[in-house]
Amino acid sequence: MSGKEIEVTCPCCQSRLSIDVLTAKVLRHERAGAEGAAGDRWASAQDKVRGRTSSGTEKLDRALDSERGKKDRLDDLFRKAQEKLKKPDED
Repeated sequence: MSGKEIEVTCPCCQSRLSIDVLTAKVLRHERAGAEGAAGDRWASAQDKVRGRTSSGTEKLDRALDSERGKKDRLDDLFRKAQEKLKKPDED
């Protein structure tokens, strides 16, 4: 805690607030009962980052698979369009 912020404990809910003295804004808050939960918060944050990393890899793999199959899909669409043009109009 620096000289430019103060920590206040709420008399109602016992939550702890860190407030910037210059701007009078709440910088962070810690709910009551979360004492010693800093390790839990750290582990939770690490899990979120790991989840984003793995989901990012999965998204990249799906996008690469889609791009690899794009040529075949476009060739098939082009072939179908040519066949449609060759058929005489049925009215």
